Amino acid sequence: MSINLDHLKQLRKATGAGMMDCKKALEESDGDLQRAISFLREKGVKVASRKALREAAEGLIVSYIHPPGKLGVLVEINCETDFVARTDDFQKFAKKVAMHIAAYPPNVVSRNDLPEEEIEAEKKVLLAQLKDSGKPANIIEKIIEGRLDKYYSEACLLDQEWADDPDVGTVKDALTNLIARLRENIVISRFARFSIGT
Repeated sequence: MSINLDHLKQLRKATGAGMMDCKKALEESDGDLQRAISFLREKGVKVASRKALREAAEGLIVSYIHPPGKLGVLVEINCETDFVARTDDFQKFAKKVAMHIAAYPPNVVSRNDLPEEEIEAEKKVLLAQLKDSGKPANIIEKIIEGRLDKYYSEACLLDQEWADDPDVGTVKDALTNLIARLRENIVISRFARFSIGT
């Protein structure tokens, strides 16, 4: 099938995927842009899961100071090779992560970093709020699950909506897209946020 060049450009802009990957995605989805985006996202998730077991011992520590200088962020992002750490894509992503943390301060990088006691305490608070609601136990469980997801989306960096482009999804989705593009395991390892007077 012949590929619509406008669709090809839109797909590249929306996903950041390479030209050949976009062409294949459009072919696989019969030219449907939304299906092509889904195809590329699924492919990115598969690539990311295959790469996740490989050691990410290189990378960068990036800083961002928000004018007028009362708010700063340091973030460590690791990859497998120094070559990838020096690419524009990697460096731009690292800077955007630092700016994201400045704007939407998370508590931790991922859910795995939250202390179990903190999660249990949050569940207890939610359970106490719903105790007298008269709802069945299975409904209460679903409500708590939904509210915990909201809690994670505020407290955990990877669960937050990606500030640079909300259409991408979460920070984790943006990271997955980068892994698919650069073909290396990439990990946001840690961050520190400093502020004066707030």
